[in-house]
Amino acid sequence: MIPPVFRRIVLVGFMGAGKTSVGEQLSSRLGWRFVDLDEELVARSGLSIDDWFDAFGEAAFRKEEAALARELLASSDLVLASGGGWAVEPDRLVELPPGTLSVWLDVGVEEAVRRVQKSSVSRPLLRGKAPENEARRLLEARWSAYAEAQIRVDTNGQSVEDVTSRILEILENEGTRTAAE
Repeated sequence: MIPPVFRRIVLVGFMGAGKTSVGEQLSSRLGWRFVDLDEELVARSGLSIDDWFDAFGEAAFRKEEAALARELLASSDLVLASGGGWAVEPDRLVELPPGTLSVWLDVGVEEAVRRVQKSSVSRPLLRGKAPENEARRLLEARWSAYAEAQIRVDTNGQSVEDVTSRILEILENEGTRTAAE
């Protein structure tokens, strides 16, 4: 059982880490609502992520993404899968509302690129001829931001079920520790 101190969970990590897949399963097992930040932004705006980047640039996308995340994080019983670049804004994870648990789904470059290439979701930041080099550059630049998450779970070679179970196990242990303090 999840400790009552946590009312929402934010999943962060690089593209291909499994934020959406794990988030869907985690929310189902908790009986909470799931929102994929990128999908919600697309649904509300009517613009694809590619269209946002092409028409307005990454900065405008990140600004809209931040505003939507603030709105969503005001609610409880929520699992939020952030976009891969959402957590990069300085102090983004430090300034989450009380009762929010941040979980970094860590994935390596090769695994991320392999997963992304199998997906039907467009990734505008990996459009170039050398996606692995670009992924490595981006992941290195984002690593310290992801590392601000309260929990880190390695997703390399792990199934969605394994990652979800690991997060729930951590939450249960955290609840036991919190109750003992």
